[in-house]
Amino acid sequence: MDIVHLLKGEKVIYDNKEVIITKMNTLDTVTIEELSTGITHLVHVSSLKPIFKKKDKLDDINTLSEKKWELAQERFDIIKPILENPGNADLVKKISKENNISPATIYRWLKLYKSYGTISSILGKPKTGGKGKSRLEPEQDEIIKKHIKNTYLNSSRNSINKTIRLIVSECYDKNIQPPHPNTIRNRIKNLSEEEVMKKRVGIKEAGYKFNPIKNSFPGADYPLSVVQIDHTRVDLILVDEYYRKPYKRPWITVAIDVFSRMVVGFYLSFDPPGALGTGLCIAHSILPKEIWLEKIGVNAQWPSWGFMNTIHVDNAKEFRGKMLKMACQNYNINLEFRPVATPHFGGHIERLLGTFSKEIHNLPGTTFSSPELRKNYDSEGRASLSLTEFEKWLTLYITKIYNIKEHSSLGMSPLDKYKEGIIGTREKPGIGIIPRVFNERKLRLDFMPFEERTVQEYGVLINHITYYHDVLRRFIHSKTNNAKNKFIFRKDPRDISVIYFYDPELKEYFDIPYRDTSLPSISQWEFNDVIRTLKKSKTPINERNIFNTYKEMDEIEKKSIRETRKRKREIKNLPLNTPFKENSSAQFEETIDTDIKPFEDIDDEAFI
Repeated sequence: MDIVHLLKGEKVIYDNKEVIITKMNTLDTVTIEELSTGITHLVHVSSLKPIFKKKDKLDDINTLSEKKWELAQERFDIIKPILENPGNADLVKKISKENNISPATIYRWLKLYKSYGTISSILGKPKTGGKGKSRLEPEQDEIIKKHIKNTYLNSSRNSINKTIRLIVSECYDKNIQPPHPNTIRNRIKNLSEEEVMKKRVGIKEAGYKFNPIKNSFPGADYPLSVVQIDHTRVDLILVDEYYRKPYKRPWITVAIDVFSRMVVGFYLSFDPPGALGTGLCIAHSILPKEIWLEKIGVNAQWPSWGFMNTIHVDNAKEFRGKMLKMACQNYNINLEFRPVATPHFGGHIERLLGTFSKEIHNLPGTTFSSPELRKNYDSEGRASLSLTEFEKWLTLYITKIYNIKEHSSLGMSPLDKYKEGIIGTREKPGIGIIPRVFNERKLRLDFMPFEERTVQEYGVLINHITYYHDVLRRFIHSKTNNAKNKFIFRKDPRDISVIYFYDPELKEYFDIPYRDTSLPSISQWEFNDVIRTLKKSKTPINERNIFNTYKEMDEIEKKSIRETRKRKREIKNLPLNTPFKENSSAQFEETIDTDIKPFEDIDDEAFI
C-alpha cells in the first residue's frame, strides 16, 4: 500500500521532483520546497505522490496461514504503543527489553508498517535461509557504525556517498577488506526514520512529524477517530439506466465522522445490505474523492480521506463477516459493535439517515415512509431517476448542502468542524493533514469479498459463468501435496464481466474477463433477476441459459418501449371528440403527463 504522508518535514514527489513539505495551509493544500532548487510552491495535496522505492510485494492477507496471521498480530501488538507515542526512544528501549527483541528489529517492523500500512506487512518477505544475512567481520562492522554515527547522523547532513568514501578509506588504512557500498547503503536505509531526522534536521522539526497527538483517545476527539456506518432502503423507486422503466428501490450504506458529523463516504446498490456494500462504503470513505467526483460529473469539494481508528456498526450479520473483520484488522481499524438494546450508540448515523429521507421524499418516484403518506401518489409512474443519477444527486446534496450547512449541535458546519480538527485552533492543535492512500485499486479490492476457486483448463467458474485469461495458464490443475490449490478471486457488483485474480507468485491482482468475450456486461443485480426468472420457470441454471434469458428479457423491454411509444403517438393523433373503446381506462392512463404532480391543475368543473 503506497501512502502519501502529508506532515511537515515529509519528502514526497511533485511534478516528478523530490520535494519536502514545509507548511500546512488549509485542509487540502500545503507549501512544498524543491530539494534541488529551494523553490517553493503552494499545491493541492492531490498533486503529491509518495516517493516510490523498490519494495518487496507481500502476500494477500487471505493467503496467510492462521499461524502467520497470529504472528503478524503479535508483532503489531508490540509496536502499537510506539505508534501511538511516536518519537519516544525510551519507550522503544523499554519495549525492546520487555519482549527480548532488539531495537533494530522493532524499528524494522515500524518501517514496514509505515511503508505498507497493513498489519500483515510486518511479517516482511519470506525468509530465504542465509541469503541477506550480514557476513561482515567485527572490524568492518565497527567502522561502519562509527561513520554512520559521526558522519551521516549529524547536522552537517553529509551524503551517503561521502559516508561510504570515509568508511572505505579507513578500511584501506587498516588493511581491512572494505564492505560493498550497497551493504553500507542498506544499513543506512534500515535506520530509524525518527532518529535520522532528529540528528540531521533537528529535534524541533522531527517533532512536527513524530510527536504524538495528546488526548486523542478514547472518544471521538478528532476527525476519523470514530466513524459510524449503517444502511437503509431508500424511499424512492429508480428507473433502469437504459429503458427508463421503473425498477426498484435501492439500498444506501453511509459513513459519518462522529467528531464533525461530516459524511465521509457512501455506497448505493440494488442489493440488500451485505459485506460487499459495507466494504465498498469503507473503501469509499478511506479513499480521496477528487477522481471519483470528476468521473460522476460533480464539481464539488469533498476533502475527506484516510484510515479511521474505529468503526461503529450495529450487530447485523453483514458486519460480522470474516472478510470485513480481517480487512479492518489488517489496516488497523478497530471494528466495534453496538451493544444490544442501546440505540443511542448509533444515534448520529440514524439521525443522518433521517435527514436524507426527508430530502428524498421531495424527489419524483418517492414511496414516502408510510402507505398513508403515499396515498393517491403513483410512485412507479413518477419514477424518473436512475441509480447513476441518484448517486450524483446524493453526492451534490452531501457536498453542497449537508456538509457545509450549520449543524444544530455543533454551532458550525460539519466541514468547518472537520477542518478545525485537522488544522487546529489557538486553544487546541489539529492532528495535521491525514495521509492519503495512493494505490486506490489495491485498497478497494482488499475490502471486496472473495471467492476461492481452482483453475481448470477452461479457466475458472464462478456463479455459473466462466472466466479466462492467459495469466491463469500456469495455474491450471495446480496442486500442493496432491491437493488442488485454490486461488483468490474478487468481483465488483456493478460489472461482473470481469473478476480480479490474485497471483500468489507475482503478488498482484489481474483482470480476468468472461471466457466468451462476446457476452454482454451485466451487473450483479441484473444477474440476480435472471436467476430468479430461471428458478421460477424451472429452467436449468447455466451460462448459456443465463445470457439467453437476459437477452430475452432485454428484447421484451425493448418491445414494450416500442409499443408504448407507438400507442402514445396513435392516441396523440386521435381527434379530440373520438370516443374511447374497450380498455379506454388503460388508454387514458397512457395519456397522463407524468410531469404533473398529484391534483395539480385539475379543473373542478369536470366533476360537476
